[in-house]
Amino acid sequence: MGSVDQNFVAVTVLGSKKIGLDISSMGEAPNSQQQKQKIVTGDGGYVLEDVPHLSDYIPNLPTYPNPVQDNPSYSVVKQYFVDEDDTVAQKIVVHKNSPRGIHFRRAGPRQKVYFDPEDVHACIVTCGGLCPGLNTVIREIVCGLYYMYGVKRVMGIDGGYRGFYSKNIIPLTPKVVNDIHKRGGTILGTSRGGHVTKKIVDSIQDRDINQVYIIGGDGTQRGAAVIFEEIRRRGLNVSVAGIPKTIDNDIPVIDKSFGFDSAVEEAQRAISAAHVEATSFENGIGLVKLMGRDSGFIAMYATLASRDVDCCLIPESPFYLEGRGGLFEYIEHRLKENGHMVIVIAEGAGQELVSESLRCTGKQDPSGNKLLQDVGLWISERIKEHFSKQKKMLINLKYIDPTYMIRAIPSNASDNVYCTLLAQSAVHGAMAGYTGFTVGPVNGRHAYIPFNRITETQNKVVITDRMWARLLSSTNQPSFLRTRDIIKAHKEEEPPTQLSDDSTTDDNLMEKQVLC
Repeated sequence: MGSVDQNFVAVTVLGSKKIGLDISSMGEAPNSQQQKQKIVTGDGGYVLEDVPHLSDYIPNLPTYPNPVQDNPSYSVVKQYFVDEDDTVAQKIVVHKNSPRGIHFRRAGPRQKVYFDPEDVHACIVTCGGLCPGLNTVIREIVCGLYYMYGVKRVMGIDGGYRGFYSKNIIPLTPKVVNDIHKRGGTILGTSRGGHVTKKIVDSIQDRDINQVYIIGGDGTQRGAAVIFEEIRRRGLNVSVAGIPKTIDNDIPVIDKSFGFDSAVEEAQRAISAAHVEATSFENGIGLVKLMGRDSGFIAMYATLASRDVDCCLIPESPFYLEGRGGLFEYIEHRLKENGHMVIVIAEGAGQELVSESLRCTGKQDPSGNKLLQDVGLWISERIKEHFSKQKKMLINLKYIDPTYMIRAIPSNASDNVYCTLLAQSAVHGAMAGYTGFTVGPVNGRHAYIPFNRITETQNKVVITDRMWARLLSSTNQPSFLRTRDIIKAHKEEEPPTQLSDDSTTDDNLMEKQVLC
């Protein structure tokens, strides 16, 4: 592996050669758009996309022995600490002549820590919408800090980002958080928006906070990146760690986001109810709307798991209603064939049809997300209207929207374990002096990932992939793709490379086991 001094960052400039940048003496960090990555290169095409470290901009920081080595719980562990050279490959399907490719720094405890546990004052904040597992992550950050590192001062920020400067703090101890994983929601409260960087960092500085754990989706992680940049600009000895949260599973790079498994499991209840309703009436149609603003993973996996669904509609796969090969024709065919039908639709599917029909304008919520029309209600009315006017058959349609019921449930067993690993990995990273990072599993191994890699794009279902083909095979629905749509889908795919990047869109998401 190539090496780099902690105060020297190898920077790749777009369209140019690699140069060196000494950041140890920088008074001001560039803005987030200009911020260059910390890159380490090695033999065989090895590239490490590293995360920032406090020693990058604060010289001569003291280090301390890691208290984990004296923790009785770890006495049976053969190797306490992660090797400094341990990295995780982003792509694992390779050819014999493939370059080694992009890697991320492996998560886990280090031999030396950059904080004296007695001096640590940590805070936790949750932002954005609800998601199963939020309370579990909060619990495990608190317990990890207390029991692994002996940190006694941990507090929660009430009500999202704006809670830094407008609300009271919530003291957190293992006793306070002991049973919160059994509840849905977040005990800290949450909100969208409210990100005023100066006020937030002023609050962090005034309260002598030196570790900040930020739990939220891509918008929240973008906010965390801005907070990190301001903290670095001020030269503060504060570690900023992100834990990515999105129920839609639309965060890139990582294998999956917490809460996704719980959401898919709970969605089965709504699909089962729709199936009961549909089969109990002549020409019964059960229509279920699930989460999925831009990515249809919940709808796709819930459909595959259910086996009762006849049609799944997601944002990535365009469809049309009228004419040959359209949705109405397929519904009529399936009702004549089976006498009933179950349809699952993601909330972001068909928005172009709804907008065209209702002449909607592009309004946004406080987080900057486009406000979506209720496609489930809209398509229900369109289906009823079509069959009523055609007078071909009498239908009985039942519409179910379980969105907020799913968001509010506690996490299941699988997500509870996953949230524990995420929280502990974040704690290990912050104590080791890493900052400006988010944590997550990459090909089954937890890693520290730069903020920009999490926020630069979204993870989406690839409709030319085998997983979507499996769904079409399960439901026997048409693809609803016209020739021009197929050509467009192929053009939008990444060009083939020697490394196959199928970490989330193919078999891997179903088969990966989250490893420590």
